[in-house]
Parts: sequence; structure tokens; C-alpha cells
Amino acid sequence: MPMPSHLRRLPFAERLTCTVAEACEATGLGRTKIYELIGDGRVTTTTVGRRRLVIVQSLLALVGVNAIPTDLGRVRGS
Repeated sequence: MPMPSHLRRLPFAERLTCTVAEACEATGLGRTKIYELIGDGRVTTTTVGRRRLVIVQSLLALVGVNAIPTDLGRVRGS
């Protein structure tokens, strides 16, 4: 029986935000480094109430996930 849609989790790259702990797990970086990157403006966050959420797109950009070569679909030499 398929899982109800409200219980399924989005793939990480499709999420809007994550917790600092999830950002550490996804990148392999420690909390101190994540907070350093936040302080440097290299990772962006938002605060909802007292909770700090990391913007997933800023993590993906940090590690170059969105950097796809423009000639990916072309055959070399053509």
C-alpha cells in the first residue's frame, strides 16, 4: 500500500529549508562550520519564531550541486 502523500518526505534538493542539524548531515560539515558559513553570508537562513532554518538552495550552491556543465548533452567533438 503506497504511503499517503502528507507523510512522504521531499527529496532534500526539493525542500525549501532544513534544520542546522540536517544541513550538517547533508554536507558532512560540523555545526561550527555551518554557523561560520552563515555568519560569512555563504549560507542563508530564515528564522521562524525561535527556530533557525537553513535555505536548502544556499547549501546546494555552496557545494556546487547546481553547477551543471552547459554542454552536458553534447557529444565531444561535434
